[in-house]
Amino acid sequence: MFEPVIAPSGTLLGLLQRGRGDGTLHALTAPRAEALAALNHCVLRDPRHDWQVENRSLYYARLYLDLSGELDEIEAHLFDVEDALDTEESRTGLALAVLGHLASYGRRDALQLLRRYAATGSNWAWALDELALRDDDAGLRALAAPVLARFPADPEGEAELATAVRDAFEPRPWRLWAEDPRESIATRVRAAHEAGCFDRWQRQMRPTGPRPGWSVQAVFEWAQQGIERGAALHVPAARCLMAVAGPEDRPEIVAAAKDGTDGARCTALRYLADSNDPDALDLIEAAVVTGSSAVVEAAVDAFERMRSVAAVDRARGWARRPDPLGAAAGRMLACRGGAEDKDLVLAALREAVRGEGPDAPTLWTLVDGTGRLGIACAAPVLRHIYRETASSHLRGRTARALAATDPSFPSGFAVECLWDCEETTREIAARHAETGDTRVVERLRRLAADPAEEAEVQTAVRSRIGPDTAAG
Repeated sequence: MFEPVIAPSGTLLGLLQRGRGDGTLHALTAPRAEALAALNHCVLRDPRHDWQVENRSLYYARLYLDLSGELDEIEAHLFDVEDALDTEESRTGLALAVLGHLASYGRRDALQLLRRYAATGSNWAWALDELALRDDDAGLRALAAPVLARFPADPEGEAELATAVRDAFEPRPWRLWAEDPRESIATRVRAAHEAGCFDRWQRQMRPTGPRPGWSVQAVFEWAQQGIERGAALHVPAARCLMAVAGPEDRPEIVAAAKDGTDGARCTALRYLADSNDPDALDLIEAAVVTGSSAVVEAAVDAFERMRSVAAVDRARGWARRPDPLGAAAGRMLACRGGAEDKDLVLAALREAVRGEGPDAPTLWTLVDGTGRLGIACAAPVLRHIYRETASSHLRGRTARALAATDPSFPSGFAVECLWDCEETTREIAARHAETGDTRVVERLRRLAADPAEEAEVQTAVRSRIGPDTAAG
């Protein structure tokens, strides 16, 4: 997937791309045409860095409702000739998910678009999953013929149909079609379901790697084969070592951790760290200095998994190192350090923002640790990350850390978080936002009454305003 271009955080488009609550609040006071243009830009050009994890669809659907937005641009996007050329889910997935939420809110135009696209579009399976949750039986039965027509009635087509049935996220349409009064449809779907179940059983029975009984050297060779194919097998290889290695094999494993092939070295380092071997920390430090990029990454990952007091003590000595091991030490202290480590964690947080920016992957752990340790003087850095990050998940973690460190959070960011795209962030806001603000009380009532809202959010809302106030 292409890397999205994110507008500055001070613009309406930048706020909406990030899924920030302020995006909705600004859109509702901006000229309607400008707000709809920015909204359509987001839905048709998915702004998420990780579209499979970050939430935006309900956030955008609610804004379409608030703006009484038309769906002409979504329709043009879905049925453009490009749909036949670019069949990646990422091109249309967000638009289809938005339509699904709009259909749940009673927008018939959204339901009709989903039906049309399920019948003719390249990402039909996604549209069908959306309809499975929202459409009636008659609407789904009407799609049986056009969907099955995608699969030729030959061995290859039947195999593809079996895969589609097996991998369907929502099975409801296929179950309906298996009972369809049209025998030609019901027979094909039932046969495809049986074939898919048999294929899944075969895959589960097929061996995928080494088993107990292999030698230590055989495990190392298997891991190296993975490296040569571009596959990182050292994690399952280390688990296999747990089964096949005995005390007498330790010298061979330590030797591999020092100067074995990349596959063997990565596997040995992981195994020794997970075993809390007394030489593991020294071997990890040496690997970071002398190893390839793959070995360095494996060594750092192995270190961060360690739970011992010795590992935390070593992290305190490594935290100021200007290399991946120093960054990992900061993250370990964020996770497992104590109050005496606040300065080191704060320094790691500041260095990460300064050196890698507000979207650095290392920030996830450091932000969590800042909140866990209650580092109040980190609030300015956390507020910067909150405003600038393009990751709605990182912003949610930052909101949680701000709730623990920043006295201004309840009357500040917590208010806009009530409109955030991530349900976990809305839950934090529901627990902390000051109800003296009339916007807060009104929003809490709306969230409590919205059937599309997550149960955890509604529970948090009701803990603040009570059932009587929510009903009012």
